[in-house]
Amino acid sequence: MDEIFKKFPFIDNVLKGIGQIMLQENRWTGLLFLIGIFIGSWQGGVAVLLSTMAGTFTAMKLKYDSSEINAGLYGFSAALVGVALSFVFQTTVLIWVLIILGGALAAVIQHFFIQKKIPVFTLPFIIITWVCVFVLHHFTQIPPSEMISAAAAPTDYDDFLTCTNAFGEVIFQGGILSGIIFFVAVFISSPVAALYGFASAIIGSYISHMNGEPIEEIRMGLFGFNAVLSAIVFSGFKKKDGLWVLVAVVITVVIDDFLVDHNTLNEFGGVLTFPFVAGTWITLLIQKLFKTNKTE
Repeated sequence: MDEIFKKFPFIDNVLKGIGQIMLQENRWTGLLFLIGIFIGSWQGGVAVLLSTMAGTFTAMKLKYDSSEINAGLYGFSAALVGVALSFVFQTTVLIWVLIILGGALAAVIQHFFIQKKIPVFTLPFIIITWVCVFVLHHFTQIPPSEMISAAAAPTDYDDFLTCTNAFGEVIFQGGILSGIIFFVAVFISSPVAALYGFASAIIGSYISHMNGEPIEEIRMGLFGFNAVLSAIVFSGFKKKDGLWVLVAVVITVVIDDFLVDHNTLNEFGGVLTFPFVAGTWITLLIQKLFKTNKTE
């Protein structure tokens, strides 16, 4: 199998780009993510492929650093743009065009921040998706997708599945099987990241429950997926890693709950992964300040 990836490195880069959605530079993780997305919706699966390919191809044509391309760094925001637009809207011709253009633009924005050495994580995806959703809602009559309609229907999720559901919701997947596949996909790449993510989903769900968030949405993983991403960023084998995971998760969940409760970003398609980005930035700043004080 490795020979195939050597002969067709573009496929390898695309799969790693999909894997990087949860910060995993692993082609098999990316492949399992893709399978999980296809299980949820063939449109979502095709959209992720197209947008990730567009982002990766753009990076190659613009001659970005090959090691960054090979690591999938120009694929994950692009992938999320694709799955987000196919989740929110029915896949008309315009949506397919935006999925490809959005994937390409995500790579350009990602490159800008990589050059500036600013860790923006999924911010390019957030910006592009917010703009697209706002414009499309206000200037077109494209109806919502079947997936978003189904997501609004009553579910039979239980507390036991809340944690894996959070993994699924990172990539807009509400299906039980997809969530389990995503957890396994992260686990085969980094067991410690998967387990910290699992624990963070419990913590995030508990905090959100204490804040009075709807129990049905908590069980769906809607208040856990940002916490999962924050936990993965700071996961590691040292004792202090666990502390930073806890700090990041608490900050992320508080931001998430606040934004959701105040309907701050509904016009733009919701909070998406912004609480993760904001929570991670704040935690990194605290880390920096802590290290500075320690050396003085």
